[in-house]
Amino acid sequence: QKVFGSFLKSEFSEENIEFWLACEDYKKTESDLLPCKAEEIYKVFVHSDAAKQINIDFRTRESTAKKIKAPTLTCFDEAQKVIYTLMEKDSYPRFLKSDIYLNLLNDLQANSLK
Repeated sequence: QKVFGSFLKSEFSEENIEFWLACEDYKKTESDLLPCKAEEIYKVFVHSDAAKQINIDFRTRESTAKKIKAPTLTCFDEAQKVIYTLMEKDSYPRFLKSDIYLNLLNDLQANSLK
């Protein structure tokens, strides 16, 4: 996870894994804390002016904005799925060919031979 995160950072797309992890953490949130946490995730990742804006379509962004007005544990699921698919089909295949990943494999193989 850390190595993939480093790779995404090198590609200037670390917001994707950060958002996905924030969503996973959000799903474990107690109900009385949902509004505050939902607003924070929305402002950081989803809002059109977000500092770490994720790459989602307008419809998903608008749908998520409506859902956080009455937040539930699933209000980010649609956006999270879009980001997961983006990482799965775009970032992850490039990661598997990256120097970061290949170096990790070499290190693991070298350590297993010791």
